[in-house]
Order: sequence, then structure tokens, then C-alpha cells
Amino acid sequence: MKSVKLGRTGLRISQVVLGSMQLGWLVREDDAMDLLDAAFDAGITTIDTADIYSKWAEESYAGKSEQIIGRWLEERGIRDEVVLATKVRGEISNNPNDVGLSRKHILEAVDGSLDRLRTDWIDIYWSHWPDPDVTQEETLRALTKLVDDGSVHYIGASNHNAAELMESLWVSDKYGLARYDALQPSYSLARRRDFEKYLEPVVKKYNLGVTSYSPLGGGFLTGKYSKEETPDSKRAETTKQRYYKERNFRILDTLEEISEDLDATIPQIALAWVLNRESITAPIIGVNSKEQLEENIEAIELDISDDAIHELNEASDWRELDELAR
Repeated sequence: MKSVKLGRTGLRISQVVLGSMQLGWLVREDDAMDLLDAAFDAGITTIDTADIYSKWAEESYAGKSEQIIGRWLEERGIRDEVVLATKVRGEISNNPNDVGLSRKHILEAVDGSLDRLRTDWIDIYWSHWPDPDVTQEETLRALTKLVDDGSVHYIGASNHNAAELMESLWVSDKYGLARYDALQPSYSLARRRDFEKYLEPVVKKYNLGVTSYSPLGGGFLTGKYSKEETPDSKRAETTKQRYYKERNFRILDTLEEISEDLDATIPQIALAWVLNRESITAPIIGVNSKEQLEENIEAIELDISDDAIHELNEASDWRELDELAR
């Protein structure tokens, strides 16, 4: 697996990033350690997590994913070989100050993440999503302090729209603060418009790295979903609400046709399409088993033709609908 440069920075990350929302939730802790081993052995040296993973699950709690990763890093003794990314913003407890992007919360939350991850530094620290109650100047001044003291190497913006991202770049430039050098948007064949229409021009102009998440549309682009059948999954209902549209089922039909021609699986084709997008530095994959991991990794070497990419672009094109809505 190749390493790729993250935007304008000197940081190199693996060609795909391992997402970890499922660790300690959909994947039991012992199995999670094996999964992390398999990913690292396959060359995935970049791991993405968040301090709130997975607070929403009965069998989990905020910080559990970080704890698992921290134990794995310490037991394997490979911290220097891993690019580690985590996020701040979500509600950690019922304390009214234990949430958001205020200076107080950021400076306290980073200590919690460092402790759970059993490390002295975080390679990429993401603002998980914007905080309308806090000025970007306050947030970026707090993040700049972390960069200056070495506990964080680079900062990034997750789930920010183009206006929010541009404002942050302007604030950083005006006050001489650390700037977001990476963006983490949702992006897949079934969800192209927001990134391509609004965010991609900003990414290109200001040379941001992009580690996009949900390249398989929350599982919709695996081929396991159909109009008649829904898989037995804890995430199935959310996926149905987001992706059950006629257009997306046409994308699935195209994926199936191409997968048969290339003797590959539907998820491999969908992931290969993202890997071939020029503005995407490295997609984040979230897998629940070593079998899924191996299937995803094979997409890197998949020789997908220009004709196949064109077919997928046509099937998932958003511009015609955009024009009709004017």
C-alpha cells in the first residue's frame, strides 16, 4: 500500500484510512485488536477515531474506541509507525462545558484523548463538526496552542460546509493562527453533490488534504440493500432513511453490471471509484471483520477502466437534477 501526502503538509498517510467508530460497539474489544493487527499488517498505518465513539450504543461509551486503540498501540509498541487522528466537539458527559469547540473544552478534551490513546501527541486533530455558539477565532486559538506545544501536529475540519471552511481559513490568515490543513466530508457515489459543488473548489484552491468517510454510503453500496430486502444491521434503518432513493438504486444496478464485467465485488467497485477521484487523498473505511478488510483493500489494486468510471459518473451525476431545480 502506498503512502500519500496530506495536502500542503509534509505528513504522509496510508492510501486508505481505518475508521474506528465500530470498535467496542459493532466489533468486540478482543476482535478489535485482531482487526487493528490485520489492518496494520496490510499497510494501513493511519487510524481515525473520535472521543465520542461510541457514546450512543448501550454496549459502549464515549472514549471506548480511543481506549482500545491506545491499548493496542501500547501493547504492540508501534506508536511511531502510526498516524493517529481523533476528533473533538461531541458531548462527553452531562457537564454543560464538556461539549463543543470552546477553548475550555478543547484543552480539556485533548488531555482525555491523549490519556485514552496512551500517547503524547495526536497527528491530526479534527473539529468534528462546527459549533455555532463559539467563534472560529476562539476555536482556532485553542487549536493553535496545541500545535505550538506539540500535543497536536496538524488540525482538520470534519463535516464543515464551504462557508464555514472558508471562514476558518480567513480567520487563520488574519490572526496568524494554525489553519485546517485537511477536510473530512462524507463522499461516495451516492453522495457527491455537496463535496463536488461546494467543497472541492476550496480544497483545490487552498491545497487541503481530504480523508473522506462513508465511501460505501453507510453500507448501501455493498449490494446488501435492495427495495425488497434490508440486512440485519444496527445501522440499517439510518442507511435506509439516507439512501433509499430511485437514483441510488440505479447506481447499484450500474455497480452490479461493472462488478460482473471485472469479476470484482460491488463494494470493491464503489471504493475503487472513490480511490480514483483526484481530490480525495485517502478514503476512510469502516470494517467489522478481517474478511471485509481484505475485500476493501483489494480495491486498491483493482484495474477499473476509464469507461467504467464514466458509466459510474453518469449513473451518479447530480448536475442535471441541480439544473432542473433552478
